[in-house]
Amino acid sequence: MQAADIIARKRDGEELTTEEINWFIQGVTEDALPDYQIAAWLMAVYIRGMSRRETLDLAQAMAHSGAMLDLSGVVDFAVDKHSSGGVGDKTTLVVLPLVVACGVPVGKMSGRGLGFSGGTLDKMESIPGFRAELTTQEFLDQLAKCGIVLSGQSADLAPADGKLYALRDVTATVGSLPLIATSIMSKKLAAGADAIVLDVKAGSGAFMSSVDEARRLAGLMLDIGRMAGRKMVALISDMSQPLGRAVGNALEVQEAIETLHGGGPGDLVEHCLVTTGHMLRLAGVGESLDALMPAMRAKLQNGAAFAAFRTLVQAQGGDAAAVDDPDDLPRAGVVKAIPAPRRGYIAQMDARAVGDASMLLGAGRRRKGDPVDHAVGVVLHAKVGDYVEAGQPLFTVHANDLDRLAEAERRLMDAPAWHEEPVKAPPLFYDVLEVV
Repeated sequence: MQAADIIARKRDGEELTTEEINWFIQGVTEDALPDYQIAAWLMAVYIRGMSRRETLDLAQAMAHSGAMLDLSGVVDFAVDKHSSGGVGDKTTLVVLPLVVACGVPVGKMSGRGLGFSGGTLDKMESIPGFRAELTTQEFLDQLAKCGIVLSGQSADLAPADGKLYALRDVTATVGSLPLIATSIMSKKLAAGADAIVLDVKAGSGAFMSSVDEARRLAGLMLDIGRMAGRKMVALISDMSQPLGRAVGNALEVQEAIETLHGGGPGDLVEHCLVTTGHMLRLAGVGESLDALMPAMRAKLQNGAAFAAFRTLVQAQGGDAAAVDDPDDLPRAGVVKAIPAPRRGYIAQMDARAVGDASMLLGAGRRRKGDPVDHAVGVVLHAKVGDYVEAGQPLFTVHANDLDRLAEAERRLMDAPAWHEEPVKAPPLFYDVLEVV
C-alpha cells in the first residue's frame, strides 16, 4: 500500500477499507509516515468525513496500536467515565471518590486542559506533591491496594492517538466528529473499562456547540462501545454556562472538596449524583437512579466520599493537609470583586467567555506543554435565572498579574446577558443514551 493512494481515496470521498485504515495507523504508530502525509490524511477525513464502518475500524486500530490494559486480575468489574470537556467541570474530583465510597473501585486515566476547557490533571496538580504520571504497573498496584486511581494516560496505551492529536491541534482538524469519537474511545477501550459513562457537553463552553452535535458525537461513541462489547451510557449535558461557580484549578479543587463535605453548588452536586448513579448502575449496584440517590447523598454528608478522595491524594504523593484545609492550596496575589453594572435577571452566562477569561489569567494553556498557574481563576456569584442588583458582586477574579487581570475583566463583561423579567435556568441534562 501507498500512503498517497490512501490519502487520495479519502480526499475524493471514497470509503477506506479496514486493511487500509489498519495499515495507515500502523504507519503512524511506527513513525513510518511523515507528518505531512498524516496531516493531509487528517484534513481529508475532516472534510470528507467517515462512514460508521470506517469510524469503528479506526477506533479499533487506534486502541490496538499499543498495549490493551487488562483490569480483570485487579477488579471484578471496571467502570470509567469521560467528559468531553467544559468550563468549571470538576465532576471527576467528586464522582470518583463517591463511586468508591459506594463500593465500586475506579481507576481512571485523565487529561490536561487545552484552550478554554480545563483539565482534570491540572486541577489535581494544584494539590502540593500530587503525582499524576504513573506507570502502568503503579496504576494497577494502586487500584488493587486503594481501589481508586486518577492518573495521566499511560504512554503505551493508544499511542497512535497521541501522535494524531498533536497534529490535529496544529492543522485545524480537531473538530471532526469521527476523529473526536475515535480519539476518546480508543483510549477508553485500551484502558480496560467494562463499562463507560460519557458526559458529552453542549453549549458555548463545549467543543459541541449544539445539542444535536453532542448527540451525534455520543451516538458515534456508543457505536464504538457497542462494537467492543462495552456497557455504556451517554449523558448529553449543558455547557452554555459554567458548571458550579469556580473556574480555575485550585479554586475548583476547593469547590470539589466543599461538595465532598456535603456542600457545594446545587448544579454541581446534582450533576455528580446523576453521573455517579449511572456508573454504579452499570456496575450492578442499584436498580435505578432514584433508588441510589439517598445512599449517594449520605456518602457526601457522612464524610465517606471525602475520605476516598483523601486516600487518592495521599496514595499519589499529595499533601493531605492541603485538602484537609483548602486554604493551604495555591492562592493568588490579587483578588478583585467585579460588580454588576446594572440590575436584572441573568439571561445568559456565556461559558466560553468565562473560560477564556480564566485562560487569560493563566489557568489554562494555549498550546500543549504551556505552564499553568494553579492559583488563578474566576468565581461566579450569579448564574442564569438569578436576580442581581447593580453593584452587587458578579465575579471575583483571582490573579497574579495586573495586566492579565484587566484583560480578563474586559472579557468577563461579555459573559452575562440581562433581562428585566424572570429567566428559567437551562437544564443540567438534555438526554440519556444507553447501550447495555
